[in-house]
Amino acid sequence: QVQLVESGGGWVQPGGSLRLSCAASGSIFSINIMGWYRQAPGKQRELVASITSDGSTDYTVSVKGRFTISRDNAKRTVYLQMNSLKPEDTAVYYCNLWSPQNVYWGQGTQVTVSS
Repeated sequence: QVQLVESGGGWVQPGGSLRLSCAASGSIFSINIMGWYRQAPGKQRELVASITSDGSTDYTVSVKGRFTISRDNAKRTVYLQMNSLKPEDTAVYYCNLWSPQNVYWGQGTQVTVSS
């Protein structure tokens, strides 16, 4: 049973920074993609950033240059460094792990950007 535990959400003023972490436990296939999704009130869940097990990354256009995704395979943890945050980044952020066997989700962590 794979579990994803997120941490690092909270409130920040516009222009500020937050770092999200997601630790995976359980049996994980070596080839996988970890990512962060977000869902704002009244909107669909969207992919924010993803990183493959060999380190290839992808970002949605709205966060390019501001967010950085990284992972530590030894710790089985994925990070999302969020800089220059904007009010429109406010959402619940979900960690995701895709493997050929299954797809897993974290419980979500709230990020609020406001003055």
